[in-house]
Amino acid sequence: MSHDHPSLRLLAVRETPLSVDEVFAAVGDRAAGGTALFVGTVRDHDGGAEVTGLGYSAHPSAEAELRRVAGKVAADFPVTALAAVHRVGDLVVGDLAVVVAVSCPHRAEAFAACRRLIDDLKREVPIWKHQTFLDGTEEWVGV
Repeated sequence: MSHDHPSLRLLAVRETPLSVDEVFAAVGDRAAGGTALFVGTVRDHDGGAEVTGLGYSAHPSAEAELRRVAGKVAADFPVTALAAVHRVGDLVVGDLAVVVAVSCPHRAEAFAACRRLIDDLKREVPIWKHQTFLDGTEEWVGV
């Protein structure tokens, strides 16, 4: 059983609105020369169809899986600090769905670690998106 990497500052799956400022502040560190931040927002279309509503559902293991994914990124890159928060529940166009940030000594590794964090989160953390379209159809993504 591995213990938490000390650079993991904020990891959460929550129903309340997300804050870029909160995530950015969580990775602030005097040792970091570069911080990369990614914000995923609800867009108004997908595959050419107009999206009218969207909800995210998470498996009970989602936070533990988020911690595992984040720990792997922190182990594979020279991470000074890392944070990731994903929203669940019903969202509207323009809402923040996910905010991740990584600070590192230098910008190149911050960009690389942030990209890996969001890519692994989307691929491995059990959070599913349910979209409803203008024409009344709907779909589940990531199930």
